[in-house]
Amino acid sequence: MVSGCLDLLQGHPGVDDTLVLALGGPPAQDVLGGHAGGEAGYWPRVWAARGLLHAWDDRATAAIIQATTDDAWRLREMAAKVIARHRIGDALTAVADLRNDRVPRVRAAAERAIVILTASGT
Repeated sequence: MVSGCLDLLQGHPGVDDTLVLALGGPPAQDVLGGHAGGEAGYWPRVWAARGLLHAWDDRATAAIIQATTDDAWRLREMAAKVIARHRIGDALTAVADLRNDRVPRVRAAAERAIVILTASGT
C-alpha cells in the first residue's frame, strides 16, 4: 500500500489501477478514463497522500514533505494533514511555510499541523 501510494505521489507510471480505484473510489473511474487531468493530474497524488494518512511508513517522509510544495492546493492540504497525523517532526519547516499559502484550507491544515508538532515536541 505505502509503496503504491509513493509511486502515485511521485508520479511514477504504471501504478495498478486497482490501487487508484481503492484510493479514489468511484471518481477514480473518470480519472482512469482520462478525465479531470487523468492519471497525470493531481487527483491520484491527492488520493495517494490520503492513503498515507491511514497507512504510514517513515520512508514516505521525503515525499510527503515534497508534496507541501505541489502546485495543487488539495495535495498541499492533504500533506499537512498527513504530517499532523503522523507527527512528522522533520516537516515542521515545510508546514510552517504553508501558513502563508494563498488557500485558506491549506493555511488551516498547516496551523493544525504546527500545533500538533510543537505540542508533541517532535
